[in-house]
Order: sequence, then C-alpha cells, then structure tokens
Amino acid sequence: MKSKSISLRETFFIGLMLFAVFFGAGNLIFPLSLGQASGTNIIPAIIGFLMTGVGLPLLGVIAIGTSKNEDVQTISAKVHPLFGLLFPVIIYLTIGPLFAVPRTGTVSYEIGVAPFLSESLKSSGIGMVLYTAFFFVVTYLLALNPGKVVDRIGKILTPVLLIILAALLLKSFFAPLGSIQAPLEVYESAPFFKGFQEGYLTMDTIGSFVFGLIVINAIRSKGVESTSQIAKVCVTAALIAAIGLGVVYIGLAYTGATSVGALGHLENGGMIISRVSHLQFGLAGKAILGVAITFACLTTSVGLVVACASYFRKLRPTVGYKTYVLVLTIISAVISNVGLTQIISFSVPVLVTIYPIVIVLIALTMFSSFLKSKRLVYTWAVMFAGLVSIVDGLNAAGLASASLNEFLTDYLPLFSLGMGWLFPAIAGGLIGFILSSRQNNYILEKA
Repeated sequence: MKSKSISLRETFFIGLMLFAVFFGAGNLIFPLSLGQASGTNIIPAIIGFLMTGVGLPLLGVIAIGTSKNEDVQTISAKVHPLFGLLFPVIIYLTIGPLFAVPRTGTVSYEIGVAPFLSESLKSSGIGMVLYTAFFFVVTYLLALNPGKVVDRIGKILTPVLLIILAALLLKSFFAPLGSIQAPLEVYESAPFFKGFQEGYLTMDTIGSFVFGLIVINAIRSKGVESTSQIAKVCVTAALIAAIGLGVVYIGLAYTGATSVGALGHLENGGMIISRVSHLQFGLAGKAILGVAITFACLTTSVGLVVACASYFRKLRPTVGYKTYVLVLTIISAVISNVGLTQIISFSVPVLVTIYPIVIVLIALTMFSSFLKSKRLVYTWAVMFAGLVSIVDGLNAAGLASASLNEFLTDYLPLFSLGMGWLFPAIAGGLIGFILSSRQNNYILEKA
C-alpha cells in the first residue's frame, strides 16, 4: 500500500501538539529565574538557554524521526547491552518520579495554591502536604485510565494557558515593572554557558527520546509510513514547536529580568510568575493563572506517569500496570513535599551528569545511517563524555576534588565553563571510528 502524504495544515497541528508536549507548565519557571539572575547579560544567557531548552530537544525529536523505529533503549544499546538496560531506566526515573513528576505538584502548589494560603499553613508545610496528596491521588486515578479526559483537558488548557501568558508577556513588554538590573555573580563572566546549563533543568532534551515516538505515532495515525515522509514531517513540526517555545521563553526571561526592581531576587520562578501576575493583573489575574497552570501541571503529571508505568511494565511485565502507577505516584508525592527550590537543587547534579551523554547520543543518532557498522563510535564517545560529566556532577553536588578540578581546568578546554565533556566526546568518537574501521577491514581481509 502506498504511503499517504500529509498536508501542511496537519503538520502544523502536529507541531502545536509537540509544542504542548514540551511546554509543560513547569518549564515556564526557569526562563523567569534566568531573566532575574542574568540581568543585563540576558541576551547571551537566553541564547545559551534556548540551545539546550529548545534546540537540542527538537534535534532529539528529529533524530528519532529520521532513525528507523529506534527508541531510547535501542539507541543506548549501541553503546553496550548493559548500558542499553540501565540508561533508559535512569532517563525514565528522571523525567518520572524523581524530578519531573514531583515538580508538577510543587509548581502548581507554588503558583496556584500557596499565594492564597495563610503564612501559618505555608510555613508549617501542612498546606503543601494536603495539596500534593490531593494532586497525586487525582494523578493516580486518571493515570489508571487516561482515555480522552486528559487529552481533552490538555487541548482546552494549553490554549487558555498560552492566552494568559501572552497577556502577561505583552503587559510586561509594554509596561514593565522596572528596568533590567546588573547580573548576579554567576552570570557575570560566562552568561552563555551558564544559560546553556540552565536549559538542562527543562529536561526536555531527555524527554525528546520519549516525545519523538509520540510524534512518529501521530504521523503514522494519518496513514504515513514512508521513512522519508515521516522524517520530513518531523523536521517541519519540530521547527514549528521550536518557534513557539523560543518566543515564550524569551518573553518569560524578559519578564523576569524587568521584575527585579519590584520583587527583588526570588527563590524560584514559581514565586516570580505568581507575584508578577498579581502586580500586573491583580488578584483575579493571579487566580486565573493559578487554575490554568494547576490543570496544565496535572495533565503533564498524568502523561509522565503513564509513560513511565508503560515503560516499566514493558521492561518487567510480571508486575502489573496499576502497581507501577501506584508506586510512581506515591514516590512522586513524597518527593514533591521537599519543595520546588530543593527539587531543582537536587536535580542539578543528576542532570549535569546525564545531559552530556544524552546530547552525544542525539548527535550520533543524527548520523546513524553512516555509523551502522561502527558501533564503537557510540561506546568511546559516550564513555569519554561520561567520565567528564561524572566529575561535573560531583562538583554540582558539592563533592568536588580540588586537585582533580585544578588539573582539568588547566588541561581540558571548557571544563571551567561546564562544557569540558565536549572535546573528549569528539576524541572518543574519532577513536571509536578508527577502531571500527580497522575491525571491519580485518573482517573483510579474513573473508
């Protein structure tokens, strides 16, 4: 049967779907914090952020779309079979119960509930415990049978949230709360690289391995089976989503940057957007924003729990889907109660460690057709990048070795900027390429 083609209109709506998938409500908090902290260095900082918060996730989708039915497990297995088992588990735990799912609960609490609670309820933690218990009970019930309910909520709430954000961003642009202030110390010397690492916090590059398959399935549901046609639609849809994400993130960063004079430097983006919306639109505006973000966070939470439970069910089918959903929601509920600022802080060492590996895998997947018989390229590139990223992760966790850091700063380019893994990854890839070529030549000679 001949593969169907897909219209530009259908491609556009797939692009909007991809935008909605990537733009979880939690993502809006990070550009706001970046804007506040980077101040007058906002331009290089937001460019760096857009590379990892928009560019790399969309490259991940394109990489999955142009590969032949590959997912995170088959791609990781090219490094080593054991790596192919362990790394996807780390990926799903990261975008699931350890960080991303708990974050949906804390973000919705910070923006939609905390501003309306008494100080005693907030400071005692009772408000958060009660809210997150309710939030994750609802998540559990919907994840058991998501059906069309979550899909419909998402389709309604995403446009509503975008309309509210558009009003907020336009108000901040035409009537800013103040002028842009000087940057904080962390953004003074290398704002681009700091922004680059801040983009890790969105976790979207990691999620692109999962979201890429969602896009492919959406394309195939239209009757498209041709690999080249799927790849073409993936690229177009990715560009549409990238434009939308870029506009929103730039607007949020500017909103954060112009809010310092009125708000001071706040702990996290949830507090920033709540107070900015109150100042710009009053109590009613803050309430509407809170409701929209709460429901948006709920749909994200359910979607991630379903994705994780489905993956672990596939990995170990002896355990039932409902059991996985229950365990995932309980873990997420418990972790969410440590608070948004703490969750972000705890996630940084893990993300700093695994992000370079994900970036390397995406880059190699883009050239997978060329590297078919050169699997050692994957092994050596990931191994070299991983060795450096582990050191970066230990540094982010406060477990730095002064002597090792001094050595690497002196002899490894970009290490002090958090990009020390880049050249080792390239070197490892070249070593793997040479070894693979020699290995293939040896096999041909023997034949």
